Amino acid sequence: MIWLGIETANAPLSIAVVRDGKVIAEIVQNIKLTHSAGAMPAIEEVLVKAGIKPNELDAIAVSEGPGSYTGVRIGVTLAKTLAWTLKKPLVGISSLKTLAANAALYDGFICPIFDARRSNVYSAVYKGFELEVIIDDYHDHIDGLLERLQALETPVLFVGADVDVFWHRIVEVLGDFALRTPFSNDLPRASETIRLATKVELPSVDAIHHFVPQYKRIAEAEANWLKEQKEKAHE
Repeated sequence: MIWLGIETANAPLSIAVVRDGKVIAEIVQNIKLTHSAGAMPAIEEVLVKAGIKPNELDAIAVSEGPGSYTGVRIGVTLAKTLAWTLKKPLVGISSLKTLAANAALYDGFICPIFDARRSNVYSAVYKGFELEVIIDDYHDHIDGLLERLQALETPVLFVGADVDVFWHRIVEVLGDFALRTPFSNDLPRASETIRLATKVELPSVDAIHHFVPQYKRIAEAEANWLKEQKEKAHE
């Protein structure tokens, strides 16, 4: 079975082709190139390097969020367009779970982090190789997340390039319970998106129409609009 994996949920970009459980080609990069300009060329490059024609694909896996609104939207739009055009099933995988998979050999609690700005994060907690969900994907202030992690009273392994933004605060709260993966594990890999997707029952091609990103929070513009409506209601 031949899979195409697409991971654009945040600044890093990763595209992969996996055939029968083996990585044939993969791009992983973290450069200043917008996904709107770089994602489709990367998909074409990986397919050419793998010697795979688009119609030879059997399924597509995409990182469905949470993360950057623009990044998630671009990845999901590309994946849906390709899947529908080629009439192939599409499987969405949490972008946080994809990142946590880099540390899945750690037999303990794994905490991937994406910077959501203004001291907020997208995060979750998984455990072990099977990535058992301990805390599901959600959006919170970093202090709210650390309060929940502190209550676990056990070491937590952090993964992700954005951990650097919060590392001082993490160590301040968790002390010796705060662990970090090597920097080589900090970028999400589309091959892991595919590996996780292979564990999911393939949906029908018609399900593509109902596939939506998982942002885990409303857009700032929408939040401001709701706030304005609430204030007007109390005038």
